[in-house]
Amino acid sequence: MPSNIDNNMSSKSDSLGAEASVDPDTQRTIESIKNVARNIRDTSARIRDTVRVLRQSGAIDELTQAVHEATIAAREITREVNSATKDLKDNGVIVKTAGAIEDTTNAARETVDVVRDVARQATDSAPNTVETLKEAASKIKSKNRS
Repeated sequence: MPSNIDNNMSSKSDSLGAEASVDPDTQRTIESIKNVARNIRDTSARIRDTVRVLRQSGAIDELTQAVHEATIAAREITREVNSATKDLKDNGVIVKTAGAIEDTTNAARETVDVVRDVARQATDSAPNTVETLKEAASKIKSKNRS
């Protein structure tokens, strides 16, 4: 799709090439620039054609609608999360939950301490109990095997 501008530029460069002698390196540079310009023109034409086909097919409208719907959904979700967070904060649920976790942790620590003390006391008050239980368990196992 060459335009009048393309034709004018081409004729000017042809006339310039005939008048001036150019060294080979400069000539290669000129040809490279011309190739780049041709590639830009060709690519531009392909892009215009592709956009026209996409528009005619309805793909652009469909994509735009999908992005619009996704944006609205994201906005609604964000508002819901914001509202729920404010409710939790206003009702003190977060502070109460943190307090409950701390109370539970303290109670668990106290329970562990009590169990340790009971185990120590049991060992101190009946040092032979463990051995007696082991012997009894061994006797029961041997009777069951026979």
